[in-house]
Amino acid sequence: MLSSILLEASVGQGLAAIGAGAAAAGAAIGIGTIGGSALQSIARQPEAIGDIRANMILSIAFIEGPALFAIIIGFMIGNG
Repeated sequence: MLSSILLEASVGQGLAAIGAGAAAAGAAIGIGTIGGSALQSIARQPEAIGDIRANMILSIAFIEGPALFAIIIGFMIGNG
C-alpha cells in the first residue's frame, strides 16, 4: 500500500517535471521563431524597425507569461 502511494507520488513528480520542461521548450521555440521572423522583416523593411521591435517585444511577453505560469504550476504539483 505504502509503496504504491510512493510510486504514484514519484510518477506525478516526474510528469510535472516533464510538463515544466515542455513548457520551457515550447516558449523557447516560439521566441526563437519570433526573433528570426523579426530579423527577416527588418532586413526587408529597415524603415519599420520601431514598429517591428515593439510588436516583437509584445509577442514575446505574450508567450513568456503562460510559459512561466505552466512552469510554476508544474513545480507546485511536483512538490505537492
